[in-house]
Amino acid sequence: MDYNFSGKSGLKLPQLSLGLWHNFGDVDNFQIATDMICHAFEKGITHFDLANNYGPPAGSAEINFGKILSKQLKSHRDEMIVSSKAGHFMWDGPYGDGGSRKYIMASIDQSLKRTGLEYFDIFYSHRYDPETPIEETVQALIHIVRQGKALYIGLSKYPVDKAIKAVELMKEQHVRCLIYQDRYSMFRREVEKAHFGLCQELGLGYIAFSPLAQGLLTNKYLHGIPADSRVAKGVGFLKENDITPKLINTIEELNKLALERGQTLAEMALAWVLRNKIVTSVIIGTSSVAQIDDNLKTLDNIRFSEDELTLIESVLNRKDL
Repeated sequence: MDYNFSGKSGLKLPQLSLGLWHNFGDVDNFQIATDMICHAFEKGITHFDLANNYGPPAGSAEINFGKILSKQLKSHRDEMIVSSKAGHFMWDGPYGDGGSRKYIMASIDQSLKRTGLEYFDIFYSHRYDPETPIEETVQALIHIVRQGKALYIGLSKYPVDKAIKAVELMKEQHVRCLIYQDRYSMFRREVEKAHFGLCQELGLGYIAFSPLAQGLLTNKYLHGIPADSRVAKGVGFLKENDITPKLINTIEELNKLALERGQTLAEMALAWVLRNKIVTSVIIGTSSVAQIDDNLKTLDNIRFSEDELTLIESVLNRKDL
């Protein structure tokens, strides 16, 4: 495992980080979750990505991570990066969502209590809230750092102009924004147009989530919709009508290119994200220890020839997603 500096900071993150959005809630198998977290750490994945509303139910992923950390990895806390976020709906009433100081400050206190941690390494504003002045959200984040509840601040899913404004406001008060987080995959490339330039110009790291487009960039859907898939279960953003014949054709062509590289489609898709020097780390989502090992195989070959990149572009440009 290689570790990359997050932008113009002294903090290094592993090439692959483990996300706890799915498969770590109370509805999931606690022993499997324990095995995944411990195995990931043993293999050099030192960054674990949480949010206050991860579960289900909301909050349970933080609770379960805290239990696992306390029982299995407590002595290794200083070898780990633990991040969490607040911004999406978490509890009923007018104060359980958004970017207000009320919500942000209550959220980090609740998240610290659920995980049993004294501080988070990174705490994110999970989304831009158009109903709250950005100055208020940023001031809350600054106070979180000054109170020692987080070491670094990150932003997630912000429009470019709002991200620039937030970073400038932090800089004025001598608190740097460490990292920006958003979707990035072969099928979701909007961030290439502006956010990558923003990160480069402002010295932020970039961490990608959904690198496999919720499982589309795997072999999973090549022969229909599996009964245990997110689409079949109605979990996540993918719907059955998203799996079109045209999309399947694109996946098949990408799969052929991956096999020529000696990789699975998932390995090639992860490698394609990691090839970009702007990307500090990629968040993987797994449901088993075996999947972690499969993802780690990506690191054996993350280089692409110009011909390979050209072929991939030609395949992607023939689709309409």
